[in-house]
Amino acid sequence: MIENVKFDEKGLVPAIIQDATSKEVLTLAYMNEESLKKTLETKETWFYSRSRQELWHKGGTSGNIQKVVEMRYDCDQDAILVLVQPAGPACHTGAYTCFSETIDKQEVFTAQDRFAILNNLEALIAERESELPEGSYTTYLFNEGVDKILKKVGEEASEVIIASKNRDAEELKWEVADLLFHLMVLLREQKLPLDEVLKVLEERHSK
Repeated sequence: MIENVKFDEKGLVPAIIQDATSKEVLTLAYMNEESLKKTLETKETWFYSRSRQELWHKGGTSGNIQKVVEMRYDCDQDAILVLVQPAGPACHTGAYTCFSETIDKQEVFTAQDRFAILNNLEALIAERESELPEGSYTTYLFNEGVDKILKKVGEEASEVIIASKNRDAEELKWEVADLLFHLMVLLREQKLPLDEVLKVLEERHSK
């Protein structure tokens, strides 16, 4: 891989870091040949600091390491995409992602993005797991662990059954929403992207 990467005149290549599960872009950093080698060897992200002019290991001090799941380069081979499992916030501010500020957002609803809320929810759950904000219900679930999450999935599934038996559409939509939320928390705890579940549905549909 290293032989194919096109470094710039300063010996650097931009690296886009993406959460392998939620697909949220976490940060943009730079690698030189040495940091790229270390990343490949250790399966954790290493970068080159342009301001300090030295290598740095993400999470080496904070503990917020990023375990590499997959690495790709683009069609021009002058940029790298690194899919990771983050152990904590990616941003030095303590935020899950460095791209948390919105410049402009147009709210346009189309048939194509009717399920966009699932993408947004998956990213938000990933953010909660990374930052563990105090007072958040999602933080509570992650702190309690998989047994608590599984208990809630079971409870919400039972509530869906009861609402369905009662023929109560208003109650049913709320209970299904609760079930979907807790299932997505479970997927995050298990490090299983929602995309993998959707692939199974697609494979079944195509048969």
